[in-house]
Amino acid sequence: MIKLSVVIITYNEERNIERCIDSVINIADEILIIDSFSTDKTKEICEAKGVRFLQNKFEGHIEQKNFAWTQTEFDHILSIDADEAVTPMLRKSIAEVKNYWTEEGYEINRLNNYCGTWIKTCGWYPDTKLRLFKKWKGCWQGTNPHDSFKLHDNKKAGWLQGDLLHYTYHTVEDHKERIQYFAQIAAKEIIKKGKRTHTLKLILNPLSKFFKSYIVKLGFMDGYKGFLISFYAAKGTYLKYKFSRAQK
Repeated sequence: MIKLSVVIITYNEERNIERCIDSVINIADEILIIDSFSTDKTKEICEAKGVRFLQNKFEGHIEQKNFAWTQTEFDHILSIDADEAVTPMLRKSIAEVKNYWTEEGYEINRLNNYCGTWIKTCGWYPDTKLRLFKKWKGCWQGTNPHDSFKLHDNKKAGWLQGDLLHYTYHTVEDHKERIQYFAQIAAKEIIKKGKRTHTLKLILNPLSKFFKSYIVKLGFMDGYKGFLISFYAAKGTYLKYKFSRAQK
């Protein structure tokens, strides 16, 4: 049987981290926390759980996750976020693959919770992510704050049964705050890459985002919460381009 390192990056995650750790404790041979100098009780909770706790300056989601997997004791890694948790079915799938590992990585479906409701519209499900992988066989890529793990040489990943539960936003206020935060990060990435933000993009891209989420991806079937998810997805797109213009 292979040995599995579970890696979690944190910053002020006292609300979520205990649930996250408890969901993987039976399948992990090591739980490694990479913390960005939290100011709440994250460190105390992690230390009480007996996990390995390291702190590292946060330079970006992609940078932090690429640092994290280089610090693991074992070569097979499950990377999850502090606001996520592994379901019993997924735990069973991971336990089985530990006995019979055949791929360089495995994809997992993620089920997102919005203000207490599990959402399967708005393009939020299955929200498949590659989170179980072998060390050095890939790296985290993408554009901050949206990271994704990619295998080298475009290798095809396997797939595991069971969901990764994602507790996205507990309240609408949480959502409003996060879209501001993510939009500011995304704006910096736009500027870093030297991209130009035209007025048409500022207008049309948010409208397109709302239409795709609410109509094409059936957000209307989730009623008011589907509308909120779609509206704030559009607003986040608008703010990203607005901030990028303001920072130039």
